[in-house]
Amino acid sequence: MTPPIILTIAGSDCSGGAGIQADIKTISALNGYAASVITAVTAQNTLGVQAVFPIPADIVRIQITSVMDDLQPDAIKIGMVHDASIVSVIAECLRKYHPRFVVYDPVMVSTSGRQLMAEDTVNAICEQLFPLCTLITPNLNEATLLSGHEITSVEDMQQAACELSDRHHTSVLIKGGHLPGNEMCDVLYDGHIHLFKQAKIESRNLHGTGCTLSSAIATFLARGCSLENAVHRAKNYTSTAISRGKELQIGHGNGPLAHFPYS
Repeated sequence: MTPPIILTIAGSDCSGGAGIQADIKTISALNGYAASVITAVTAQNTLGVQAVFPIPADIVRIQITSVMDDLQPDAIKIGMVHDASIVSVIAECLRKYHPRFVVYDPVMVSTSGRQLMAEDTVNAICEQLFPLCTLITPNLNEATLLSGHEITSVEDMQQAACELSDRHHTSVLIKGGHLPGNEMCDVLYDGHIHLFKQAKIESRNLHGTGCTLSSAIATFLARGCSLENAVHRAKNYTSTAISRGKELQIGHGNGPLAHFPYS
């Protein structure tokens, strides 16, 4: 039986914990077939990002065209897009090929709160990419940047999700992992509010969590799940990968998740 095909468009993480590498591991673990388009080559590890080299926009276009013309993916996951010209190329290709599902993890703000891209790139993403997406998955810092409102509670998350959905004509999943307390709550708005609550998992190995979650959602959508169910199942998978990864001794900083069982 042919598995669903999921194309990930994202940056490469040479340490293997996030980006394209985490996406391919996730899609494969969930019985999908992973194709990839690289938007940037990064030098990074569990301690941080040392360098970023964006791939020329024309090369990104050719990669997408090669995959879409031949493989015809069931879903697309978008991650790191560091340059406005690459945003335009991806939007152009989405309008040309009309993929059924597009899940975008807008990697705009670091865990420490530092904005990772220029304002013109943020504007291009909001105007060109968001309206073509099935779902966007900002974290709290990114949702704050996009909404213009400080977000300090689940109620703030619900308001921001509704506002962003109305503004950009897409469903929105705001990830609440950085809210204080022992319980975390993610908020999905797809015309209705859905809350996904669970106990926080304490771990030093959380590198690539957002990449893993968004890739898992795209895979479950490609497998025929509803959006709410895809998010639910993707969160369960990601939580399991975090729990499995707690004992991994890989790197000296924020280590990776365990996407597969290790024996």
